[in-house]
Amino acid sequence: MSRRRRNSLHSEHGQAAVEFALVVPVLLLLLLGIIQGGIVFHNYLTVTDAARAAARQAIEARVSGVTKADVQQAAWDAAPDLDHGTLNVVTADPDSPDFSQGGTQVVVTVTYPYSINLLGMVVASGNLTSQMTGRLE
Repeated sequence: MSRRRRNSLHSEHGQAAVEFALVVPVLLLLLLGIIQGGIVFHNYLTVTDAARAAARQAIEARVSGVTKADVQQAAWDAAPDLDHGTLNVVTADPDSPDFSQGGTQVVVTVTYPYSINLLGMVVASGNLTSQMTGRLE
């Protein structure tokens, strides 16, 4: 009987469960981090596309009578899944603020806030920014 009890004390039953319990939280945090990083990257691509669409709209301003509000709307239309309340679109033409002088450069800057949140704790935050420059037609 003592031999049987001795074997049960040295048994490795349950070792895998303990190791699993120790490793799973780390793997879950890693998985959540990858998902959050993917969301931020998707938002960055969307911000870049919004800046490109807004710049494309802005370069036609002199010819087709596009206003800064139309440029902002073009950026919002290119980013339908982002919150338009926090999507900031700034249009600047240092040489001609009213888009009246052809051949000048127009700069469109789009910014959008991000935060990487793991289990209620913000790991990283800031602004995603994309800037496009185009020549007024």
